[in-house]
Amino acid sequence: MKRRLIFPWIFFLAGALYGQKVTILEHVNIIDGTGKSMMANQNMIIKDGVISGINTDKNITKDATIINLAGKYIMPEIINAHGHLGILKDTVTSAANFTSENIRRQLLRYQQYGVAAVVSMGSDQELIIGLRDSSRSGKIPGATIYSALYGFSVKDSGPPKSMGMVRLYRPETVQQAISEVDSLALLKPDLIKIWVDDFGGQSPKMKPGIYGAIIKEAHSKGIRVASHLYYLEDARRLVDAGLDIIAHSVRDAEIDDTLIAAMKKNKVMYIPTLSLDEFAYAFEGSPGWINDPFFKAALEPGVFEMITRESYKDRVRKDPKTPKEKAALQIAMKNVVKLYRAGVLVALGTDSGAMPIRVQGFSEHMEMELYVAAGLTPMEAIKIATQNGTRLLHIDNERGSLQVGKKADFIVLDANPLDNIRNTHAINSVWKNGEKVADKVF
Repeated sequence: MKRRLIFPWIFFLAGALYGQKVTILEHVNIIDGTGKSMMANQNMIIKDGVISGINTDKNITKDATIINLAGKYIMPEIINAHGHLGILKDTVTSAANFTSENIRRQLLRYQQYGVAAVVSMGSDQELIIGLRDSSRSGKIPGATIYSALYGFSVKDSGPPKSMGMVRLYRPETVQQAISEVDSLALLKPDLIKIWVDDFGGQSPKMKPGIYGAIIKEAHSKGIRVASHLYYLEDARRLVDAGLDIIAHSVRDAEIDDTLIAAMKKNKVMYIPTLSLDEFAYAFEGSPGWINDPFFKAALEPGVFEMITRESYKDRVRKDPKTPKEKAALQIAMKNVVKLYRAGVLVALGTDSGAMPIRVQGFSEHMEMELYVAAGLTPMEAIKIATQNGTRLLHIDNERGSLQVGKKADFIVLDANPLDNIRNTHAINSVWKNGEKVADKVF
């Protein structure tokens, strides 16, 4: 009787091992995304898309594919915890752009720039549901889709439908808000997105009673809530109401210790989107990276011509909002360092794809540069961009850091990003599930 039970398992195990794909990356320098020191001159063993060993062992597994990466550096792929899919095409954001073809194209661009996943923050249409499910099951290539599906804003307020965000809920009563959360919950969004902003004093702002009801009802369904915001006082009230994720920087004032304590107590996460604020005024002149092939290769057709026209530059210079945008970025940079040092979980997000100047792929690297310019180290910026994003998405048990037992999703770099964070531009190749999926950007 025992033999009948044991022998089938032996054959099963032998069959499982037979044909197992093994890849060994030799002599590679590993930045694992956890914040720990770089591991130099290591061998990384990948079995069936999962990291099975990291060591300096000279014993080579028989029949393994050996790749010598001496002089190269690898880091986990980037997680963009705040982006927008499908609404941007060429120089226009529009609901008409929201097609399967356009979304798939954008997923491939993100992947080419080393972005493993993007959270589409509340601007989607029905089409995204099937694409999200196919993306998550590996049936379509490119960055993996996570989505807040249809966000919540206010009647006659932003974001405008002209930007392509036509599917938003705009509840006028508490009961309507609760009912709409219930409807959305049936579609299993990864998050719920709300907009709490007056958009520079131009629009009505969501009332506390409405967003409080959204947060409470979402939590009753086991769904977390992320909020677009700008002002310190709104952040304070939202955190008190139970908000889970602040999806943009506080930009009107430095965050105080009272709010930091509340955020830590309630485990509120923070997505700074610093690149959004720099892009708002960057093209009043010619930033140092304007002709960088890494930047230009990420642009939609026609955008480079648009942002280099003197008429466009002049419009940005004369825009009364430009001085405010410059001041906002400086405050935002102080706040991200203050929160990170206090132990709040900070995850990378960019708002890329919401406007032509918020460039999908390039923005995520620019965001890391801004963290370093703000006062964080390159290692801290990489941790924010990789492991912390998977923690926000609750997928850090399988992705986000280069550790044994986790998926082999990583970027191979020709230069050390710890020496200069801009070396994340030196992409040699991008790997997903242990397979190379993209080569150099240019």
